[in-house]
Amino acid sequence: MRIWFLFSVVFIQFSFAFGQQLVDGKQYNVVCVGFYNLENLHDTIIDPDPNKVLQDDFTPNGDKHFDSKKYQQKLENMARVIADLGTDSQPDGPAVLGVCEIENITVLQDLVAMPSISGRNYKIVHYDSPDRRGIDVALLYQEKYFQYESSAPYTVKDPNDTSFYTRDQLLVNGKIAGESFHFIVAHWPSRRGGERRSRPKRMLAAQLGMSIMDSIRKVEPEAKIIYMGDLNDDPVSYSIKNVMLTEGDITKVQPGQLYNPMEKHFLQGIGTLAWRDSWNLFDQFMCTSTMVETGSDFSTYKLFKAKVFNAAYLKGATGSFAGYPFRTYVGSNWQGGFSDHFPVYLYLIKEKL
Repeated sequence: MRIWFLFSVVFIQFSFAFGQQLVDGKQYNVVCVGFYNLENLHDTIIDPDPNKVLQDDFTPNGDKHFDSKKYQQKLENMARVIADLGTDSQPDGPAVLGVCEIENITVLQDLVAMPSISGRNYKIVHYDSPDRRGIDVALLYQEKYFQYESSAPYTVKDPNDTSFYTRDQLLVNGKIAGESFHFIVAHWPSRRGGERRSRPKRMLAAQLGMSIMDSIRKVEPEAKIIYMGDLNDDPVSYSIKNVMLTEGDITKVQPGQLYNPMEKHFLQGIGTLAWRDSWNLFDQFMCTSTMVETGSDFSTYKLFKAKVFNAAYLKGATGSFAGYPFRTYVGSNWQGGFSDHFPVYLYLIKEKL
């Protein structure tokens, strides 16, 4: 029998005790993992790569008139969110944070140096992607929690379309308190041109994600893998349910299957972005069954809870976008907001023995 009532009891005390006194006098170590689409975190410099034409919009003379003052505000806004993310139960925030829609490593270096998060000493794992928008994925991590070992980018390819370029998927391997973890950060192809027409590209991205995980599990059958990203599909979409083979009901997760804790949020009407009065939950985590607790054994790190961070200051306050994510731009009009996506985060917990 799966004893899932423990989770609700633990969380009531967990959210006030920062991973200290919990159930039956036990204490737990807490690690936060997050993901955030930073919505076009660009610098103000024209990239010389002629294939990355859309970056030119984010310059002082570009369509968006993006200058140093706006860049600084964007950095401050992003850092503020990261500073707050997950601190309801882990004061240090995300030990590991996947990000997407960033132009290069320079913007990440500027971001982690912002005063509100500089004390965390985030390290950066980043590779340039071939994406024509000039945006990449990356992983930030705090060394005191996550010990980096290796990383590699994986390119999504379409054998029937050699002109197709999108974001790479980033694999980062390391240890948390001596336990091996594998993090994959992804930003799947968009729905530009319509969901149905663009679906095959996301199917390719899903297949690549499965291939990366299968290669890990071939060597390490009990591997703990967290796949995270802006997938441009919802937890119930075909690419997620039928290609990634996810299960959204934690009581039904089978060995070797992926658990998607974001599916229940989506079914409850919770989203991370909105479009034409409809919510989507594109920003997701998928975890291997080895991270799903089926009883009360937290002797190793297990998934505790996943959430959408949708604080009031991240929402538009007035007008037609009231309640939606308060974004940086609407078209070429500067809004001074944060992102068109809410971030997501989860907790890993392990009993202190």
